[in-house]
Amino acid sequence: MRGALHHVELWVPDLTRAVENPGWLLTTLGYTPYQAWTGGRSWRLGDTYIVVEQSPNLSADDHDRCRPGLNHLAFHVGTTHELDEVVTNAAHHGWTLLFSDRHPYAGGPDHHPGYLENGDGFEVELVDTDV
Repeated sequence: MRGALHHVELWVPDLTRAVENPGWLLTTLGYTPYQAWTGGRSWRLGDTYIVVEQSPNLSADDHDRCRPGLNHLAFHVGTTHELDEVVTNAAHHGWTLLFSDRHPYAGGPDHHPGYLENGDGFEVELVDTDV
């Protein structure tokens, strides 16, 4: 287990949006609700969990993936069919498809990802196992 990812904590400007938006995606990918407190929530899959927290110590109201720091998180989804299904349903949960002019090969000819961005500027990459 040495070196395995333990958890990721994302500070978000609006906890309600984060529970609906990244929360929907995490649940869809097999994560289960893990912790809940006044300012945050977490979802767990195996030994790894992901936290969203609306901290009173935020220094800005938005996330810019192009600034130094976190650009995106990438998740295994399953088959190409499952990836396409998640990408299609994501639009109903506050996500926008990035690089739509190059989808599904925005990562190159041997890579079939779906890149999504939510209203708070967080990006996720969804990767299938068929390629």
